[in-house]
Amino acid sequence: MSIGASLKRLEDYNLLTGRGQYVGDLQFSDQCEAVIIRSPHAHAIIRSIDVEEARGFDGVLLILTASDLPDDLRPIPMRLSPDPILEKALQYPLAKDRVRYVGDPVAVIVAKNRYMAEDAADLIKIEYEVLPPVTDAVQSLEPEAPILHPDAGTNEMYLIHGKKGDAAERLKTCEHVLEEELYVQRHSGIPMETRGLLALCDEDERLTVYGAAKVVHFNHQLMARLLNKNIDEIRLVETDCGGGFGPRGEFYPEDYLIPFAAMRLKRPVKWIEDRLEHFKATNHSREQKHRVTVGFDGDGRIYALRDEVFFDQGGYIRTHGTTVPSLTQAMLPGPYDFSDIEIVTHLVLTNKTPVGTYRGPGRFEGTFVRERVIDMVAAHLKLDPTVVRERNYIRPEQMPYSNGLSALGQVIEYDSGDYAETLDRARKFMGWDEFAGKQSRARQEGRFIGLGFASFVEKSGFGPWEFAEVEMRPDGRVICKTGLTEVGQGITTTLAQICSDQLGIPYGDVSVVHGDTALVEKGNGSFATRGAVVGGSAAWHAAGLLKEKLLNIAAGQLEVPADMLALKNGGVVYAETGQAAMPLEELLPVCSDLGISLCEKYTFHIEHMTYPYGCHAAEVELDPDTGALQILNYYIAYDLGKAINPMLVEGQLIGGMAQGLGGAIYENLKYDEIGQLVSGSFMDYLIPTSMEVPEVTTEILENYPSPLNPLGVKGAGEGGTVAVAPAIANAIVNALQEYAIPITSLPLRPERIREALKQMKPER
Repeated sequence: MSIGASLKRLEDYNLLTGRGQYVGDLQFSDQCEAVIIRSPHAHAIIRSIDVEEARGFDGVLLILTASDLPDDLRPIPMRLSPDPILEKALQYPLAKDRVRYVGDPVAVIVAKNRYMAEDAADLIKIEYEVLPPVTDAVQSLEPEAPILHPDAGTNEMYLIHGKKGDAAERLKTCEHVLEEELYVQRHSGIPMETRGLLALCDEDERLTVYGAAKVVHFNHQLMARLLNKNIDEIRLVETDCGGGFGPRGEFYPEDYLIPFAAMRLKRPVKWIEDRLEHFKATNHSREQKHRVTVGFDGDGRIYALRDEVFFDQGGYIRTHGTTVPSLTQAMLPGPYDFSDIEIVTHLVLTNKTPVGTYRGPGRFEGTFVRERVIDMVAAHLKLDPTVVRERNYIRPEQMPYSNGLSALGQVIEYDSGDYAETLDRARKFMGWDEFAGKQSRARQEGRFIGLGFASFVEKSGFGPWEFAEVEMRPDGRVICKTGLTEVGQGITTTLAQICSDQLGIPYGDVSVVHGDTALVEKGNGSFATRGAVVGGSAAWHAAGLLKEKLLNIAAGQLEVPADMLALKNGGVVYAETGQAAMPLEELLPVCSDLGISLCEKYTFHIEHMTYPYGCHAAEVELDPDTGALQILNYYIAYDLGKAINPMLVEGQLIGGMAQGLGGAIYENLKYDEIGQLVSGSFMDYLIPTSMEVPEVTTEILENYPSPLNPLGVKGAGEGGTVAVAPAIANAIVNALQEYAIPITSLPLRPERIREALKQMKPER
């Protein structure tokens, strides 16, 4: 059996031996390079653009401003969670008359090489009338705040109102009410490889574009629409990808501009984003402010949850529409059975880089808020925070369970799970029952240690469909074509194991083809932790149809019923005994002689998402003099129904934890009052290295398979990330409990802890 085995990744050999091929590795004859001229101002009117001097510079081949683009060019539309209300704030490939964030594309210059293009860019003269910027979502709603999109008439582009029961009335009857403001800072995926594109246009006006990722077929369709070309005149090809994490692979202005320039020049045009551009131009994420109120009784049972969320969207609505704030709101209750809920979310424009998804979008933010509030309730009542969690969990017998809220066009309905079990495992592994004594002994030694927990529910398997095509070649090797893409999550290995399991061949004999619109007829791509659930199920069914066909042919040759046979060890065997009946070397020529195609396609549809879940636990030590934090022990229990490859799941959890750690302690895309990004380099934007990421113990559970797909799988991509911040924050508070430090915002920088300790006196 391949499914369930920790097999080595098929992707790794090429990558580890330097045989990977990224956009930057591609080189074609007569190739030229593009540079994007971006606004240095957060908010300004473009009065004039003078390109004449730059046009005459040596090596310059093309300069484009908004006036050079087609008059009927539409803005970049939304891919997810669209709403007509948002269309007044969409982004055009080049700013027409106004810029709305530092980094807004204003012009494109193409030259024989990047050096020439950058030198020529200095000669372009742009006259701006600088306008007052707004850099805070709450202030953006004030009557005197400048309006970013005059046609919209407001900076509040969308209001999401979710409700179950009557939280306002329930709060009036609660024995205890707690109110708190919490904040999650702006940060993003920051992959090792920045974005890049290479576009070629031949003499027949046919385009080939390299560098697509994540949603290749969607970008293919959108590119054709914006360029006014037939879809069969464009080919998108996914190259190796040095990190995806959500921001990479959406349709950005450059995804129009570089192919357009190639069409104008009839020669290859390459654009590679430098790191400063990436910080300024690629989707940011996360920034939210929450005003939370909870009502509860003396035993810690929470009945009412009310939250007002201010979501900082940046200067434009990009392809994700309302996805992130919708997911924050819908998943905010997490694994808890709150009877009355009301959440109001304001989607607000500011003069910052637009935002989109980043690993665990909406859930990283909501989990921090919810899990901190759970510990605050426990502290208010002087109760064990793990007991408060237990008393509020949704119970297994309540499944399927709906929290009454909606996101991505569907009501949230948890499919299966036992949330208390993962908490129990975390408590036992971390020695929670004995920790108070351990903590007391450490304090006597002058050491401040603490232990914190955070429970979560994830969403995965977003539909509505995915495609697979599985073909067995005459030599017995299998080609699996999938509408998914490979952005580092190991989908090649996963699908190979699924096909191997169905067809009884080694997983190394399966080649997975993805991310090429000329080879794969359709697909929705890799996002929302949907690969194994939706794409894997499509491959399972397609391979199953092929298996059925092979067994029927073998049954005819062997003159036995097909249900007596199975595929195993590279051939047909008798199902009951496992005895070899007919090797593939004999069966495949028979299929060829009969003219039978050994190729099957399947489109798997799914109506509801699946919901993996788990618990994080962190033991930390703090230096009270410096505020420095050391993670002594970290544990993740995660139930995903069925692990196709446990080793890949473990890697996802550990890698996810590293990114969550960055968001918890280090990373911050910080702006000053005039809208300038002041953390636009790795000197200022800190990310954890191997020295900061601790050893992470993972426990992968398969106790509650999803009933919504044939594999029983739930996603693994985001569960390692979403609960890191509250687990560490709760541990810090536990370590310094007598100081009552109000940990309500991220990142948890040492200087904040140090200053808080100076200002707070121990509670006696």
